[in-house]
Amino acid sequence: MAAKPFASSADLGEKTETLEVLADGVYALTAEGDPNVGAIEGEDFLVAFEARATPVAARDWLAQLRKHTDKPVKYLVLSHYHAVRVLGASAYDAEVIVAHDNTRRLIEERGKQDWDSEFGRMPRLFREPDSIPGLTWPDMTFNDSMTIGLGGDRGDLVLQYCGRGHTAGDIVAWLPRQKVLFAGDLVEAEAALYTGDAFHTDWSTGTLDRVKAFGAETLVGGRGAVPRGRETVDAAIEQTRDFLLVMREKVGEVHARGGSLTDAFEATHTSLEPKFGAWPIFEHCLPFDVSRLWDELNGIDWPRIWTAERDREVWDELQG
Repeated sequence: MAAKPFASSADLGEKTETLEVLADGVYALTAEGDPNVGAIEGEDFLVAFEARATPVAARDWLAQLRKHTDKPVKYLVLSHYHAVRVLGASAYDAEVIVAHDNTRRLIEERGKQDWDSEFGRMPRLFREPDSIPGLTWPDMTFNDSMTIGLGGDRGDLVLQYCGRGHTAGDIVAWLPRQKVLFAGDLVEAEAALYTGDAFHTDWSTGTLDRVKAFGAETLVGGRGAVPRGRETVDAAIEQTRDFLLVMREKVGEVHARGGSLTDAFEATHTSLEPKFGAWPIFEHCLPFDVSRLWDELNGIDWPRIWTAERDREVWDELQG
């Protein structure tokens, strides 16, 4: 049987983008399983959520947003540090780029390696990569929470750290008046999880519990459609938890009996594939997911750095 194409290197087809108005002045752009982005209007400014992989890709999103509002971007909120989420930041001309304290730490530690890794894994998302001026650095970071007053009768936007999850530094953006939550990659709606830099136990327990406790009625996850209605939102959160719990169970069983990483991958793939296998980036993610969870079970709490070379080694071992 022929080896599977590396990660998403063969995923070259364009996706249909859909701009959704979630509430007055609250927007999301989804793209058939590609990374989602969003924006929230203040009285005389915008808060953008996520930056896309390149300035060219970001400008495409901004052009669609400008059909609804011409307010300047005051804040650009980065939910976490992965290259496909942050390297388009220069297109926004934001006054302030905001992220969690741990996101700054991760950029310092592995920003360039992550850039090289993700460019190799997902080349289609890096539209005109020469337009990227360099690593994206936050101007402002926080540890627990931060509130942005939107002005007028628009209420507040609350940026909240819910605990370690998809990375060490994921934050969500919560609109309590509108009950809209931008969850970043802590929640996926019918899209597979990437957990290569994750903390599987924390994420599947307390972190998702705190996300669910917001009681959101509309949720923008990292990928996939926008769930609407409390029941549908909670189902997306529990789908995310289920993916993590199955991984923990299957990899844990193999690890406990002294099996190999390959054994763990095959057991996990067999268990997840019937429910999740047709969802975006499932085959792409799973080798990196299992490898990270295996490290955790070996006592490696802080994720090892992914490089382009390490990516290929793990892929060849597990998916080759």
